[in-house]
Amino acid sequence: MEYKDPGINLDVDDQSLPLRETVFQTLRKAILTGKLSPGERLTEIRLGNLLGTSRTPIREAIRKLELEGLVTIIPGSGARVAQITEEELQEVMEIRLALDALCARLASRRITDEERERLMAANVTFKEAVAKGDQIAITEADVDFHDVILSAAKNLKLSSILERLADNLYRYRFEYIRDEHRYDRLIREHDSLVQAILAGDEETAAKSAIIHVENQRESILEQIRAAYKI
Repeated sequence: MEYKDPGINLDVDDQSLPLRETVFQTLRKAILTGKLSPGERLTEIRLGNLLGTSRTPIREAIRKLELEGLVTIIPGSGARVAQITEEELQEVMEIRLALDALCARLASRRITDEERERLMAANVTFKEAVAKGDQIAITEADVDFHDVILSAAKNLKLSSILERLADNLYRYRFEYIRDEHRYDRLIREHDSLVQAILAGDEETAAKSAIIHVENQRESILEQIRAAYKI
């Protein structure tokens, strides 16, 4: 069987990290950004050749990725990138729907002047990333935008819960951002959320957050069904 070249390289930005951690972070990023596709088989020899490493750090990385839910290991079939399923999407988005609405509501109530400036700046940065069309930059800017809102909510428990969901949320966020036709709507949704939070309008901010998440869920659901021709 012939495999596509995913175009991944060993991330050696932080020279202080041991090789096994560098390999883990490289593969993790490749999965989250879709370079290693859902369902794609992960063989130690192939990945070792791609990254220029032995099989041992690859094996360790795959085990860690399985614990994070990003890889599934099937007896007799080996390791594969975890599929994005309708069930998992629904479960994660139901949680995000509730938490993002709460986050927007609390941010509207508690945001400081300094955080107002950060939120507006993050929204501008997001629009600039969209204009350049770099999907990874857009995804990172989207994460930063929502992180400002989370910071403004000032609830450590809420932050802790969302941190545990971070990988799943990033993966779904990136899948959504793959669809360039959604960009104009995405910008409008961010603008609506910013305006409501800055105005201290908790109800509108919560509703804007809900619409934002529901639209993302529907878009990814369409992509999943198209991929499996459901």
